[in-house]
Amino acid sequence: MTEILAELQKGGVIMVPLLIGSILALAIVIERAIGLRSRKILVPEIITSIKKIRSDEDIRVAERICEANEGPFANIVLTTLQNQDLPTDELKDIILDQGRQEVRVLERGLVTLETIAAASPLLGLMGTVIGMIKTFNVISQQGVGQASVLSGGISEALITTVTGLAIGIPALVAFNYFTNKAENLIMDIEKHSATLLQKFRRLAGSGKEENRAV
Repeated sequence: MTEILAELQKGGVIMVPLLIGSILALAIVIERAIGLRSRKILVPEIITSIKKIRSDEDIRVAERICEANEGPFANIVLTTLQNQDLPTDELKDIILDQGRQEVRVLERGLVTLETIAAASPLLGLMGTVIGMIKTFNVISQQGVGQASVLSGGISEALITTVTGLAIGIPALVAFNYFTNKAENLIMDIEKHSATLLQKFRRLAGSGKEENRAV
Protein backbone atom coordinates (compact mmCIF):
# COMPACT_ATOMS: atom_id res chain seq x y z
CA MET A 1 0.00 0.00 0.00
CA THR A 2 2.85 2.36 0.92
CA GLU A 3 4.55 1.63 -2.40
CA ILE A 4 1.35 2.43 -4.31
CA LEU A 5 0.97 5.75 -2.49
CA ALA A 6 4.58 6.57 -3.18
CA GLU A 7 4.09 5.90 -6.89
CA LEU A 8 0.94 8.01 -6.98
CA GLN A 9 2.79 10.90 -5.34
CA LYS A 10 5.16 10.88 -8.29
CA GLY A 11 2.24 11.95 -10.47
CA GLY A 12 2.62 15.52 -9.27
CA VAL A 13 0.02 18.20 -8.62
CA ILE A 14 -2.46 16.80 -11.19
CA MET A 15 -3.03 13.86 -8.83
CA VAL A 16 -4.86 16.18 -6.40
CA PRO A 17 -7.90 16.92 -8.64
CA LEU A 18 -7.84 13.31 -9.84
CA LEU A 19 -8.00 12.10 -6.24
CA ILE A 20 -10.84 14.51 -5.43
CA GLY A 21 -12.71 13.39 -8.55
CA SER A 22 -12.31 9.72 -7.68
CA ILE A 23 -13.68 10.24 -4.16
CA LEU A 24 -16.61 12.29 -5.45
CA ALA A 25 -17.37 9.72 -8.16
CA LEU A 26 -17.31 6.89 -5.63
CA ALA A 27 -19.66 8.80 -3.32
CA ILE A 28 -22.13 9.43 -6.18
CA VAL A 29 -22.01 5.78 -7.28
CA ILE A 30 -22.76 4.54 -3.77
CA GLU A 31 -25.55 7.10 -3.25
CA ARG A 32 -27.20 6.33 -6.61
CA ALA A 33 -26.86 2.57 -6.09
CA ILE A 34 -28.88 2.98 -2.90
CA GLY A 35 -31.23 5.71 -4.12
CA LEU A 36 -32.20 4.07 -7.43
CA ARG A 37 -33.19 0.68 -6.07
CA SER A 38 -36.40 -0.33 -7.81
CA ARG A 39 -38.25 -1.26 -4.62
CA LYS A 40 -37.25 2.05 -3.02
CA ILE A 41 -38.70 4.08 -5.93
CA LEU A 42 -41.54 1.85 -7.16
CA VAL A 43 -42.93 1.00 -3.75
CA PRO A 44 -44.93 -2.27 -4.12
CA GLU A 45 -47.60 -1.11 -1.64
CA ILE A 46 -48.35 1.94 -3.81
CA ILE A 47 -48.59 -0.14 -6.98
CA THR A 48 -50.95 -2.56 -5.24
CA SER A 49 -53.11 0.29 -3.94
CA ILE A 50 -53.40 1.70 -7.48
CA LYS A 51 -54.54 -1.65 -8.83
CA LYS A 52 -57.14 -1.98 -6.07
CA ILE A 53 -58.81 1.40 -6.64
CA ARG A 54 -62.52 0.80 -7.13
CA SER A 55 -64.07 3.52 -5.00
CA ASP A 56 -63.41 6.78 -3.18
CA GLU A 57 -62.45 4.83 -0.07
CA ASP A 58 -59.74 3.02 -2.05
CA ILE A 59 -58.43 6.40 -3.19
CA ARG A 60 -58.17 7.60 0.40
CA VAL A 61 -56.29 4.42 1.31
CA ALA A 62 -53.89 5.00 -1.58
CA GLU A 63 -53.32 8.57 -0.40
CA ARG A 64 -52.39 7.38 3.09
CA ILE A 65 -49.95 4.84 1.66
CA CYS A 66 -48.31 7.51 -0.51
CA GLU A 67 -47.99 9.86 2.45
CA ALA A 68 -46.27 7.10 4.41
CA ASN A 69 -43.76 6.40 1.61
CA GLU A 70 -41.95 9.53 0.48
CA GLY A 71 -40.26 9.45 -2.90
CA PRO A 72 -40.65 10.48 -6.55
CA PHE A 73 -43.26 7.84 -7.39
CA ALA A 74 -45.22 8.43 -4.20
CA ASN A 75 -45.21 12.20 -4.78
CA ILE A 76 -46.51 11.86 -8.34
CA VAL A 77 -49.25 9.41 -7.37
CA LEU A 78 -50.26 11.52 -4.37
CA THR A 79 -50.46 14.65 -6.55
CA THR A 80 -52.62 12.73 -9.01
CA LEU A 81 -54.93 11.43 -6.29
CA GLN A 82 -55.34 14.87 -4.73
CA ASN A 83 -56.31 16.42 -8.08
CA GLN A 84 -58.50 13.63 -9.39
CA ASP A 85 -61.54 15.87 -9.80
CA LEU A 86 -59.82 18.08 -12.39
CA PRO A 87 -60.42 17.59 -16.14
CA THR A 88 -58.20 14.92 -17.68
CA ASP A 89 -56.10 17.33 -19.75
CA GLU A 90 -55.45 19.58 -16.77
CA LEU A 91 -54.63 16.59 -14.58
CA LYS A 92 -52.13 15.35 -17.17
CA ASP A 93 -50.40 18.73 -17.13
CA ILE A 94 -50.13 18.60 -13.34
CA ILE A 95 -48.67 15.09 -13.52
CA LEU A 96 -46.13 16.21 -16.12
CA ASP A 97 -45.10 19.22 -14.02
CA GLN A 98 -44.68 17.07 -10.92
CA GLY A 99 -42.85 14.46 -12.98
CA ARG A 100 -40.29 17.02 -14.16
CA GLN A 101 -39.56 17.92 -10.57
CA GLU A 102 -39.14 14.30 -9.54
CA VAL A 103 -36.88 13.46 -12.51
CA ARG A 104 -34.31 15.81 -11.01
CA VAL A 105 -34.32 13.64 -7.89
CA LEU A 106 -33.81 10.46 -9.91
CA GLU A 107 -30.96 11.99 -11.92
CA ARG A 108 -29.27 13.72 -8.98
CA GLY A 109 -25.48 13.58 -9.21
CA LEU A 110 -25.39 12.06 -12.69
CA VAL A 111 -24.23 15.28 -14.38
CA THR A 112 -21.34 15.49 -11.92
CA LEU A 113 -20.50 11.84 -12.57
CA GLU A 114 -20.52 12.45 -16.32
CA THR A 115 -18.23 15.47 -15.85
CA ILE A 116 -15.76 13.40 -13.84
CA ALA A 117 -15.85 10.66 -16.49
CA ALA A 118 -15.00 13.19 -19.19
CA ALA A 119 -12.54 15.34 -17.23
CA SER A 120 -10.41 12.62 -15.61
CA PRO A 121 -8.72 11.38 -18.82
CA LEU A 122 -8.16 15.02 -19.85
CA LEU A 123 -6.51 15.75 -16.51
CA GLY A 124 -4.40 12.64 -17.01
CA LEU A 125 -3.40 13.94 -20.42
CA MET A 126 -2.50 17.29 -18.88
CA GLY A 127 -0.29 15.47 -16.40
CA THR A 128 1.31 13.63 -19.30
CA VAL A 129 2.09 16.90 -21.06
CA ILE A 130 3.51 18.44 -17.87
CA GLY A 131 5.67 15.38 -17.27
CA MET A 132 7.01 15.43 -20.81
CA ILE A 133 7.75 19.16 -20.58
CA LYS A 134 9.82 18.50 -17.45
CA THR A 135 11.62 15.71 -19.27
CA PHE A 136 12.50 17.91 -22.25
CA ASN A 137 13.64 20.70 -19.93
CA VAL A 138 16.05 18.28 -18.25
CA ILE A 139 17.31 17.12 -21.63
CA SER A 140 17.89 20.70 -22.78
CA GLN A 141 19.80 21.59 -19.61
CA GLN A 142 21.67 18.39 -18.73
CA GLY A 143 21.51 16.24 -21.83
CA VAL A 144 20.27 12.69 -22.01
CA GLY A 145 22.78 11.29 -19.57
CA GLN A 146 20.69 11.89 -16.42
CA ALA A 147 18.58 8.76 -16.60
CA SER A 148 17.21 9.03 -13.05
CA VAL A 149 16.05 12.60 -13.59
CA LEU A 150 14.52 11.78 -16.96
CA SER A 151 12.65 8.81 -15.53
CA GLY A 152 10.94 11.09 -12.98
CA GLY A 153 9.27 13.19 -15.68
CA ILE A 154 8.34 10.14 -17.74
CA SER A 155 6.98 8.40 -14.64
CA GLU A 156 4.85 11.44 -13.81
CA ALA A 157 3.48 11.45 -17.36
CA LEU A 158 2.55 7.77 -17.30
CA ILE A 159 1.08 7.74 -13.77
CA THR A 160 -1.33 10.61 -14.42
CA THR A 161 -2.46 9.06 -17.71
CA VAL A 162 -3.18 5.70 -16.13
CA THR A 163 -4.88 7.28 -13.12
CA GLY A 164 -7.08 9.48 -15.31
CA LEU A 165 -8.21 6.48 -17.35
CA ALA A 166 -8.70 4.35 -14.23
CA ILE A 167 -11.11 6.96 -12.88
CA GLY A 168 -12.76 8.01 -16.13
CA ILE A 169 -13.66 4.58 -17.53
CA PRO A 170 -15.51 3.25 -14.44
CA ALA A 171 -17.19 6.64 -13.98
CA LEU A 172 -18.45 6.53 -17.57
CA VAL A 173 -19.74 2.98 -17.16
CA ALA A 174 -21.50 3.95 -13.91
CA PHE A 175 -22.99 7.07 -15.53
CA ASN A 176 -24.46 5.07 -18.43
CA TYR A 177 -25.79 2.40 -16.06
CA PHE A 178 -27.50 4.82 -13.68
CA THR A 179 -28.83 6.97 -16.53
CA ASN A 180 -30.41 3.91 -18.12
CA LYS A 181 -31.82 2.79 -14.77
CA ALA A 182 -33.30 6.23 -14.08
CA GLU A 183 -34.92 6.28 -17.53
CA ASN A 184 -36.43 2.83 -16.96
CA LEU A 185 -37.82 3.95 -13.61
CA ILE A 186 -39.31 7.04 -15.24
CA MET A 187 -41.02 4.85 -17.85
CA ASP A 188 -42.43 2.59 -15.11
CA ILE A 189 -43.72 5.63 -13.22
CA GLU A 190 -45.40 6.89 -16.40
CA LYS A 191 -47.00 3.47 -16.92
CA HIS A 192 -48.47 3.38 -13.41
CA SER A 193 -49.61 7.02 -13.71
CA ALA A 194 -51.46 6.11 -16.92
CA THR A 195 -53.09 3.19 -15.11
CA LEU A 196 -54.22 5.57 -12.39
CA LEU A 197 -55.77 7.94 -14.94
CA GLN A 198 -57.65 5.02 -16.48
CA LYS A 199 -58.99 4.15 -13.02
CA PHE A 200 -60.31 7.69 -12.64
CA ARG A 201 -62.00 7.54 -16.05
CA ARG A 202 -63.72 4.29 -15.10
CA LEU A 203 -64.82 5.70 -11.77
CA ALA A 204 -66.18 8.80 -13.50
CA GLY A 205 -67.96 6.64 -16.07
CA SER A 206 -69.52 4.41 -13.44
CA GLY A 207 -70.64 7.50 -11.51
CA LYS A 208 -72.44 8.89 -14.56
CA GLU A 209 -74.17 5.55 -15.17
CA GLU A 210 -75.38 5.48 -11.57
CA ASN A 211 -76.78 9.00 -11.92
CA ARG A 212 -78.60 8.04 -15.09
CA ALA A 213 -80.04 4.96 -13.42
CA VAL A 214 -81.34 7.12 -10.58
